[in-house]
Amino acid sequence: MYLTIKGLIVRIINYNDYDAFLTVITHSHGKLTIKARGLRRKNSPLTAPCQLLAYSEFVLFAYKGYYTINDAKTVEMFHDLRGDLSKLSLGSYFAQVADVLSQEDQPNPELLSLVLNSLYALSKLQVQELLVKAVFELRIACLGGYTPDLYACTHCGNMTPDRFDVSLGHLECSSCNNFPTDSIRMPITPGVLEAMRYICSCDPKQLFGFSVSFSTLQNLSQVTETYLSAQLEQGFSALDFYKTILIE
Repeated sequence: MYLTIKGLIVRIINYNDYDAFLTVITHSHGKLTIKARGLRRKNSPLTAPCQLLAYSEFVLFAYKGYYTINDAKTVEMFHDLRGDLSKLSLGSYFAQVADVLSQEDQPNPELLSLVLNSLYALSKLQVQELLVKAVFELRIACLGGYTPDLYACTHCGNMTPDRFDVSLGHLECSSCNNFPTDSIRMPITPGVLEAMRYICSCDPKQLFGFSVSFSTLQNLSQVTETYLSAQLEQGFSALDFYKTILIE
């Protein structure tokens, strides 16, 4: 049986001398593992559409749950992103997170749309990298089932608390100090809290439609990164590499 789908390549694993296995996130079939025969041969027609972070259309031969590429063509390559090492490493981080949060044969079109829109924002829009990063991290956490409680202090109901518990995903006031836990808490300013509330609740088309000061953006990025890492209980190599670029 042949199946035609569009999907984003988030991981490539080389197999023998010429082939590779691709992890592809699709709108209709969730995450799929696809075999690309001859991908690593010189002048292979699959080279362009089967690159990491390529959004491509695939014609697959499906047999007993296994998929092999019969044909492929590029839909979007995000060329501007590929010419910038910082943006490329950040996009690779998005792909690694999406790989973790996607599931085989379980469609999550909102998650794929978020990754594509984030890559587009990095590639085409005049949006600060840290803003794209922070929006992606918090929004994908929500789509993955880790929506934080940002309404008020979980203990006293204060609407403007000053701490965020990244382990439990709720707000607290520093004065509510009689609730000891082993959780990780981070200071949170009103500007950061307002931005987080916006990211969690806004229309997907308006995700990048806000701006904050640079200091607020730095704090926001630290909070969203720590929160996502705490919820997934793992780090990401592409994020580590991105940070080395920022330092340099």
